[in-house]
Amino acid sequence: MFRKLFLHRFGPLAVLALLVCGISFITRFVLFIKSWNNLELNPLHFIGIFLVGLFYDLVIWGFFAIPVAMYCWLMKDSWYQKKWNRIPLYILFFIIILILVFNAGGEIVFWDEFSVRYNFIAVDYLVYTTEVLENIWQSYNIPVIGSAVLLFTIVLLLMAGKKLQPSQTVSMRFGKRSIFFLLFLMLPLAGYFLVNNRIKNISNNRYVNELSGAGMYEFGAAFWNNEIDYAQFYAVQNDTANFTLLKQLLQTNHTTFSNHPLSIERTIRTDSPAHKWNIVLISVESLSGDYLAYFGNKENITPGLDSLIPHSLFFKNFYATGTRTVRGLEALSLSIPPTPGQSIVRRPNNEDLFSMGSVLQSKGYETNYIYGGNSFFDNMGYFFSHNGYTVLDKRDIPESLVQHTTAWGIDDEAAFQYTLQQCDKSFQANKLFFNHVMTVSNHRPYTYPVGKIDIAPSTQSIAGGVKYTDYAITKFINEASKKPWFNQTVFVIVADHCAKSAGKTDLPVNRYHIPCWIYAPQLIPAKIEESLTSQIDLAPTVLGLLNLSYTSRFLGYDIYQTAPENRRLFISTYQDMGYIKSDTLVILSPQQKIATYKIHFNIGSAEKIAENKTLSKEAIAWYQGASWLFKNNGYKYSEK
Repeated sequence: MFRKLFLHRFGPLAVLALLVCGISFITRFVLFIKSWNNLELNPLHFIGIFLVGLFYDLVIWGFFAIPVAMYCWLMKDSWYQKKWNRIPLYILFFIIILILVFNAGGEIVFWDEFSVRYNFIAVDYLVYTTEVLENIWQSYNIPVIGSAVLLFTIVLLLMAGKKLQPSQTVSMRFGKRSIFFLLFLMLPLAGYFLVNNRIKNISNNRYVNELSGAGMYEFGAAFWNNEIDYAQFYAVQNDTANFTLLKQLLQTNHTTFSNHPLSIERTIRTDSPAHKWNIVLISVESLSGDYLAYFGNKENITPGLDSLIPHSLFFKNFYATGTRTVRGLEALSLSIPPTPGQSIVRRPNNEDLFSMGSVLQSKGYETNYIYGGNSFFDNMGYFFSHNGYTVLDKRDIPESLVQHTTAWGIDDEAAFQYTLQQCDKSFQANKLFFNHVMTVSNHRPYTYPVGKIDIAPSTQSIAGGVKYTDYAITKFINEASKKPWFNQTVFVIVADHCAKSAGKTDLPVNRYHIPCWIYAPQLIPAKIEESLTSQIDLAPTVLGLLNLSYTSRFLGYDIYQTAPENRRLFISTYQDMGYIKSDTLVILSPQQKIATYKIHFNIGSAEKIAENKTLSKEAIAWYQGASWLFKNNGYKYSEK
């Protein structure tokens, strides 16, 4: 049967199909074995993984086959049957096989890091090639891996070459070749217009769905859907009704809303003067809640941060909005729920937005965003510099402070030493300051200065990266405690997102659980805060602790001014928007889908239940409202 397929003018397409499907099957099987402990023992799911996966593999084959089909179509018989014709055909197959093999290795590495197929992260990594290539070079033995990839590619090419040759013995007139080529083109066109990356969702187990997909297809889907129009793809309600509901949910005793029906602008007034307190906000790269001994970790990798808990306002049930740094930065600076697609930090028209920096700048604060890497990455520099912050990155930090450098930037100690200098500078100028610092050390390749902690940098382990970041933060707090401005400064320490986002459900809530400290022993009483708190609530809560009066466009709560029954969480991927109240999760998805689940916070599992109309309306109001505000400039900063 296969011989007949090869014995055809377009026989190379059959050879390519075997290569694509074979390599993809091996990749899927490897990932299947790696995920075994997270899969439910359901034979139907196992069969579905490989059958649905084969479907996606054939779609990918259709795209890869276009140049091969064009070659078979355009090359006339007298040339195609010559031996020299094998050279360009072999070169074409070499390039395709190299891409397939390289992709297979990349998918396995990406899965080890994130437990998902390619997604927005992979698209971002393609854009920021300098950091990513340096990171890969520092993390892996590239000469060995490259040699293995090249060797495997050559072996597969030699095997495929024997199957390519029979097609050279078959004649086919141009007219017949044209008909065959046009019929073939219907396959990739159908794959482009009729297939989407949600067909793979055959289970409530996220690992099953991810394995059923294909990395290359997921990469393309993420690339083409960088921004998703909420109104076009999600369940919608009347805009005026949405904002009426949002105003009810945002109403507090100190709040007066404007009369505009499509605005959440409101005046927040306090009965006493504002506190003249400085703020240092440390957003920590990938600090999952389960790294802390407080939450049961036994590795002792956050001794310093754990020691701060008894002296801090510590948020026990604090949750990130997303799975990327830019999502965390969006939530912490803009106090806005995630909107479908890419983070606002990365989008056009993201200037002059209502941010924590713009509020504090209007109150006389010197506001800095300090980053130990190149702020070009993830568009951080542009975003913060156009939204109320002065951006200071590794190019501003003196070399004399730097002990270690990776692809992502300098060591956290250097960034914190520079932050101390900026605090001193503002204090000496008799200025209040707000410094937002973003760490970089807890990131592959997880290397750091030697001799700082009891885990050698050569291990390149996540545990080492976490413990070094803990060391650097603790050292910073200790050195800050000797400064004259310490007793009038609020230190906020919070993760940007968890280290891993995958779980057994589409939105595993335990994979969004992050720690948050507000440490100011002379100013704010220590307490374990039990309330559900979203990352978008941090900015208004901190401003509330400062007793600040201001005009707000934040969609986050000051949780100490909000009724307990209104508290909620937002968790998301780039397509699924999750809304949590109490133990109920509503997921809004493309194609106007709404699903409701009863969730278990500790293990991240979820049981599908009947739709709760009230919560669905609230979820739509928050997400549609946030999308409307950004799209229609309703989140722009007006106090200028």
